[in-house]
Amino acid sequence: MSASAHDDAVDPGPEAFRALLHEQRVWDPRRTTLPALDPDQVPGRPLPLFRQWFAEAADAGAVEPHTVSLATAGADGLPDVRIVMLHDADEDAGFSFATHAGSRKGRQLAARPYAALCLYWPVLGRQVRVRGRVAPAPHAEALADLHAHSPGALAAALTTHQSEPLDSPAALRTAADAAWARAQREPEADAPDWTLYHLAPEEIEFFQGEQSRRHVRVRYTLHADGWARELLWP
Repeated sequence: MSASAHDDAVDPGPEAFRALLHEQRVWDPRRTTLPALDPDQVPGRPLPLFRQWFAEAADAGAVEPHTVSLATAGADGLPDVRIVMLHDADEDAGFSFATHAGSRKGRQLAARPYAALCLYWPVLGRQVRVRGRVAPAPHAEALADLHAHSPGALAAALTTHQSEPLDSPAALRTAADAAWARAQREPEADAPDWTLYHLAPEEIEFFQGEQSRRHVRVRYTLHADGWARELLWP
């Protein structure tokens, strides 16, 4: 893909960029509420607290609170990260997300089945970090999850070749149009490459921002006899 002649027209330049960057503020009180977090009052297990925080983020108007950063490692051991959608979080399966098994992240998870997740809800100054082993769910479970979503989700799953080089926008339009037509024609269509993954959490950290920068960090770590909690310096 060649550089566009219009690139310079939209680039503010390094000095203007730095000035704009330094103008940004974190947790503007006009838009952000920072709840207090008493570490003595958190539950013994992390999932109830996660579900509570998720519900409070949605209630506070967080935009797409189910978006989550997914970090994996490539064959070279270097980190890779992207945004995916959280599909579920429960005691049995852990944290669930989906993608094509043949995608870059799918291949990385097949080779190194560990990942980290991070959710950030700036409207409340909250962040949740999760680490653990990842395993694919049975295909029937992945299909049931896929078919419970919108026709657009099925169309996206049917548009394969994720992460592969694309010849042209026209090639994508052709494949996407065919996938949309099939999704509407066959709402229960199979998507063989579409995979639901479950991350079994081994460590979950809850971060609550505080205006004076005395942030509260509570980390849960899974041991053979259950979850242990500890505070971390901010």
